[in-house]
Parts: sequence; structure tokens; C-alpha cells
Amino acid sequence: MEKLKSALEFGGILSKQDIDYVASHYKNRSLKAGEHFQEFHKIANEIAFVESGILRVYAVDDNGNDVTKYFIRKNQFFVDLESYYTAKPATDSFQAIVNSVLYTIHKSAIEKLSDEIPNLYIFIKSVTEAALLNKIKDNDFLNFGDAKTKYLEFVKRYPTLAQQVPQHYIASYLKITPQSLSRIRKELVEKSHGNGRSKP
Repeated sequence: MEKLKSALEFGGILSKQDIDYVASHYKNRSLKAGEHFQEFHKIANEIAFVESGILRVYAVDDNGNDVTKYFIRKNQFFVDLESYYTAKPATDSFQAIVNSVLYTIHKSAIEKLSDEIPNLYIFIKSVTEAALLNKIKDNDFLNFGDAKTKYLEFVKRYPTLAQQVPQHYIASYLKITPQSLSRIRKELVEKSHGNGRSKP
């Protein structure tokens, strides 16, 4: 709960009293690795905060392949914005990759709180904009360079994800085949062993 309260301090928009009051409306929810927070075709009606763990957001392409779009890390808020605001069924699914602990709040509670605390609307708008910018920044390297360049950049930016996320999800996110990723990792391990360094 302290991490959630700390995140609610973002931008200095909410007072300490407001933060305590808003945080009291969140519910704790645990997900085991592989469990879904939200599945396809459901309407998003909750905003969540990641206390610990990692989730992935994925869709299914025209060929029925599972495509990982991005990862959600600890201390991040998340929601399927389009489904949440339009009340249309979601086209993305949110799945825990490792055991994860979330705090969630229902749309109806947010609406009630926004009537009581006008600054909450400003806070949500600010967090949403920051999340969208982060998503763009997170994905900006995906269109540049070859597979190896993308993987090295991914490892550099997100060492924890590189260690904890299963390889096939990383390959899907990087838009390369699992075989290509295995080859790249093998090559890097061999190279690091040749240099007497520890494996990446």
C-alpha cells in the first residue's frame, strides 16, 4: 500500500489526506504466473497498480498468433484505456508473467471519488499522459536496427525483464522468432565466455 500511496503523490496534485482516502478504495489482488487480469472481449472497468510482479499486454494477429505488445512493471498504473472509456470489449489481454500483486479500483469508485475530489480527474489525466509517453519511449527502439541490436537495447533498458520474462514473450515483443533470439543469446554467451566476462 505504501508504494501505491507513493505513486499517488505523482505531480503533487493530491493532498496527503486525499491520497489516504483514495488509496483506501483500492483492493488488493494477487495473480499467479499465467493468470489474467483482463481477458479478450471483456469490458475494462478497473484501473490497477502493480505492487510487485510483471504483466504483459498481448493481442492475437490475423493468423491467430499471440503477439506481446508491451510489459507492465512494478510501480506502474495500467488500464485498457480504449475499452475503459468507450465501454467496448477489449481487443488486448493482460496476463501476469510472474506471480504479481496488484491494487485495483473499480470505475464506479473512481467516478464517485472524482465527484468528491476534483483534483483526482487531473491526477488521472496526468498519469494517463505519462503512461502513454512511457509506452512510446519503451517501444521506440523496436523499429530500429537488426534483431541483435534490439535485444541488446532491451537488456540494457530492462535488465529485470530480460532475466524474468520467458524467452518466447521477449521474442514476440521484439518481433523476432524464438529461434533467432536463442541464436543471439547463444552467440552473446559464447562471446562473453571468450572475453572472460559473465553471461548477459
